[in-house]
Amino acid sequence: MASQPIVISGPSGSGKSTLLTRLFEEFPNRFAFSVSHTTRKPRPKEEHGKDYFFVPMEEFEKMISEGSFLEHAQFSGNRYGTSKMAVDLIQRSGRLCVLDVEINGVKNIKRTDLNAQYIFVKPPSLEALRKRLEGRGTETEESLLKRLNTAQEALEYADQPGSYDHIIVNDDIDVAYGHLKQVAVAAMNSISNGKD
Repeated sequence: MASQPIVISGPSGSGKSTLLTRLFEEFPNRFAFSVSHTTRKPRPKEEHGKDYFFVPMEEFEKMISEGSFLEHAQFSGNRYGTSKMAVDLIQRSGRLCVLDVEINGVKNIKRTDLNAQYIFVKPPSLEALRKRLEGRGTETEESLLKRLNTAQEALEYADQPGSYDHIIVNDDIDVAYGHLKQVAVAAMNSISNGKD
């Protein structure tokens, strides 16, 4: 039985990365991120096949035409995509595949035959999200507004019935992690049960 991957989404500042880091630390051999393809150049210390599969634009476009991606998008002139191959490699390893994607990625994956569970990490409010983003000290007013507009779109989509299987409100990190862990462990156990 193929495992049911987890597709997790949430606006920047929702605490999604913190929750996933905690999950991977508690269960180091049970979960794995699918490694995305990108056309951007590697940053210092990034490794091909570990951080990303770094490919030229021509190869990326060929993969699109061959239907190799579950989802793909463009940011700042670079392409990014989740390949079917990357998900398949993890599923064959016996670990549960986790895909961390933004709202358009979620919509695109839903149009594929990937039988996934969809989780949305939601901030307690847009105002709380604004405070978290401002607290980072890394945002300009322009980038802050862009992130908040993107967050508003993601929140509106999450409010639509059937958009996600689980919505985790991250008001208290321990409570939110408990919810994520419960969903992830149930998905993990379905792999173990499938092997019996």
